[in-house]
Amino acid sequence: MATLGTIEYADAGPEVKAVYDDIMAVRQTDYINNFWKALAHDPTTLKRTWESIKQIMGPGGVIDPLVKEMVYIAVSVTNQCGYCIASHTAAARKGGMSDAMFAELMAVVGMANETNKLVTGYQVEIDERFKTK
Repeated sequence: MATLGTIEYADAGPEVKAVYDDIMAVRQTDYINNFWKALAHDPTTLKRTWESIKQIMGPGGVIDPLVKEMVYIAVSVTNQCGYCIASHTAAARKGGMSDAMFAELMAVVGMANETNKLVTGYQVEIDERFKTK
């Protein structure tokens, strides 16, 4: 259970309901997930976070939305956020990620984490040629 619990739509104040309505409209759903319902205890954080998510994860920009979702999964795996892994895996699947793509993504995440730790442990200096354009 969330530390402060969750706020259902029926129990939300007007400011929270406005954000919930926008989430449902943008995502074309009738469902508000628990992340947003937990953040609703602080309407300012709820609104700010939703606005940032829309801006960063939306279809604008030069990175394809599916790639954004897959990057989000990779970071979530590395940070061990089970909730975010589940949420963004569902979004990526909805956006076209196949089982094979997920499996390859996990291989890349695992390899990156392994080599990152080796570089850190060995305190490997960055090659000068990596620092140039």
